Amino acid sequence: MRTTLADRPGALAELAAACGDAGVNILGLHVFPGVDRVTDELVLRTPGDWDLADLAGLVERAGGSRVSVLPCTEAALSDQPTRYVLAARSILAEPTTFPDVVAQLFDAEAQPAESDLDPALGGMDLEIGEVLVQLRRTAPFTAAEHARGTALAELVTDVLAAARSSSRSADVPVQHGPPTFDASPGAVRARVGEVVVGSATWEVDEAAAWHLDLRVDPVWRRQGIGSRLLLEAARAARAGGASEIVVRTAADNPAVLPLVLGTNLRGRIRMGSDELTVRIPVRQLVSG
Repeated sequence: MRTTLADRPGALAELAAACGDAGVNILGLHVFPGVDRVTDELVLRTPGDWDLADLAGLVERAGGSRVSVLPCTEAALSDQPTRYVLAARSILAEPTTFPDVVAQLFDAEAQPAESDLDPALGGMDLEIGEVLVQLRRTAPFTAAEHARGTALAELVTDVLAAARSSSRSADVPVQHGPPTFDASPGAVRARVGEVVVGSATWEVDEAAAWHLDLRVDPVWRRQGIGSRLLLEAARAARAGGASEIVVRTAADNPAVLPLVLGTNLRGRIRMGSDELTVRIPVRQLVSG
């Protein structure tokens, strides 16, 4: 449960007393300080017949505002500094998993893109190059969480920059030669000789957005083919009058971040707990 309390002596004590009187046990507490208000995150055990609305009502009567309540497991009791250290270790080991790592770290929740709930959701946008990773959840993000998220984004930016400067992509076998790309109605394909090694196909929705299905032969991955297919599909979408291209995949797909970064296009990665959505506006894309 999260709530905002006035930053005055006794405010948290009043909430703790109200919980005690109602038989609600406080198992964990994390404080996010502010200028004149404080956000408190509590892990609570309620009586068996309580629901989320009962708990929200109790907290509001005790002086809390902006209350958000979600069910949780014992995992919520894990030490917060330890969680951030482990997240940083994961990013250092595999920086391309950054969207999934931060979504889990900040308990981002899956919501349909552009849903009616958007105005009520808390949001945090983290920049890595031209890619914007967007997190949404019902609980507002605190200033401390924004600072931590920005620091992690800067970490992954530095790690990816160092990796690009110190490593070289695997060479394409000379006997095959580099891939060529050709566009046809409804698809862009990458070929090596006569063999198709990758493709981007799409469907157009009523809002003129192109929903892409990207596939690259496993043998030819990590060669920039996926990024080139995405770029060529974006050019085709612009020529076709599309507003944007959309790619959906699993939230833990590590290929998405380098895929979008490789296009040098300004993309938005929207994170949920189960699904990751990439949106790239194409109306400002330069042809060529």
